[in-house]
Amino acid sequence: MAEIGNYRWRILALLFFATTINYIDRQVIGILAPVLQTEIGWNEIDYSRIVMAFQIAYAIGMASTGYFLDRFGTRIGFAVAIVVWSLAGIGHALARSVAGFALARFVLGIGEAANFPACLKTVSEWFPQKERALATGIFNSGSNIGAILAPLTVPFIATQYGWQWAFIITGAVGFIWLIFWWQMYTKPELHPVLSQGELAYIQSGNQAAAAPVRWGQLLAFRQTWALCLMRFITDPVWWFFLFWVPKFLYAQYGLQLQALGLPLIVLFLVADVGSISGGWLSSFWLKRGRSLDFARRNTLLVCALLAMPVALAAQMPSAAGAVALVALAAAAYQGWSANIFTIVTDLYPKNAVASMSGLAGMSGAIGGTLFSSLIGYVLETTGNYALIFGGAGFVFISAWLLLRILLPSLQVVKYE
Repeated sequence: MAEIGNYRWRILALLFFATTINYIDRQVIGILAPVLQTEIGWNEIDYSRIVMAFQIAYAIGMASTGYFLDRFGTRIGFAVAIVVWSLAGIGHALARSVAGFALARFVLGIGEAANFPACLKTVSEWFPQKERALATGIFNSGSNIGAILAPLTVPFIATQYGWQWAFIITGAVGFIWLIFWWQMYTKPELHPVLSQGELAYIQSGNQAAAAPVRWGQLLAFRQTWALCLMRFITDPVWWFFLFWVPKFLYAQYGLQLQALGLPLIVLFLVADVGSISGGWLSSFWLKRGRSLDFARRNTLLVCALLAMPVALAAQMPSAAGAVALVALAAAAYQGWSANIFTIVTDLYPKNAVASMSGLAGMSGAIGGTLFSSLIGYVLETTGNYALIFGGAGFVFISAWLLLRILLPSLQVVKYE
C-alpha cells in the first residue's frame, strides 16, 4: 500500500492563515469603535450603518464569489479576493466620515466574502469526507486567532502611531500570504509534489464530479433552503459578537481601549477551542462508525445547548462573568458553523460547493444586516443589551429544531 503523505495539511495551514488574516482585517474597526465613535462623532445608528455596509457587500460578494470560484478555480479566485480585501483594509486609513468608513467597509466585504467559499471548496478538493469536519474546524479556528491577534496588536499600533496605521499594517499582511498561496496551491491531481498514496487517500469516498450547476438548480432542493435558513438565523449572533462586544464592554463595564485586549483574547481563545472541538466531535463519531446524520446533527445539538446561557450576559455584575458567557456562546457558534459548513461539502458535489456555500453565506449576511439595523435602533433607544443577548441565547436551539423539521435526514443532493 502506498504511503499516505501529509501535504494536504500544508494546504490547510494556508486556509487557516487566510482566515486569520480575514478576521484581523474585519475586527480592527470593532476594536477601534469606541475611539472612532468619539473622534468622528458616530452614534449607535451611524455605527450600525457602517457595519451594515460591510454585511450588505458580504452578501453581494457571497452571491458572486461562489460562482466565480467554481468557474475559475480556487487558486485564481482566492488570490483576487485577498488583494481586494487587503487594499480595502488599508483604505480605511483614508476615511474621515461615516460615508468614508461605510465605503471602505463595503469594498472589504466584497473581497472577504470569498474566504469561506474558497476554503470550503479547497477542503472538498483536498480532504476525504471523514476528515472534512476536522479540517473545516481547523481553518475556521483561524477566525478566532485573527480576532485574538487583533486586540493584541491594534490597540498598541493605534496608541503608538495612530488609528490609521492600525488599518494600514493589518491590511498589508494579506500580500505576504499571497506569495505562499501562489507558490504552493493547485488541485491535488495536478500538484507536482503530492504522492500517489496521498492522492488516492484524498479521493477515497469522494463524490464523482458532476456537470456545472446553476443557482436555479440549487434552489430546487430542500437542502439548500434549510442550510440557507440556518445561516440566516444564526450568523447574526457572530456578527454581534464580533462588532458589538467591544462596545458592550466599554458601555456597560467601562473598559477602555487598552483594557479590551485580555477579555477579547479570552473570548476568542475559547471560541477557537469550540471550532476545533466541534469539528473533532463530528469526525470522532464518524470514525467510530456512527452515521453522517447522527454525527453532524448531534454535534449541532451540543453546540445549541452550550449557547443558551449567553442570554444572561447583560445581567452579569462583572465584565469577567459577561465575557465567560459570551466566550461559551462564541465557542458554541464556532462548533456549530464548522458543522454547517461541512454539511455543504457532504451534500453537494465539489463543483457546486463554492456556489452553495456562497449562497448560504449570502443568507447569513442578509440576516446579519437586518439584525445590525435592529441592534443600532435598540441601543440608541434603550441603551440596553439584555434583549439582544436574550435572543442570541435561544436562536441556536430554535435553528436546530427547524433543521429537524426541514431535513429529517441529511441526504446527498442528486442532479438529474
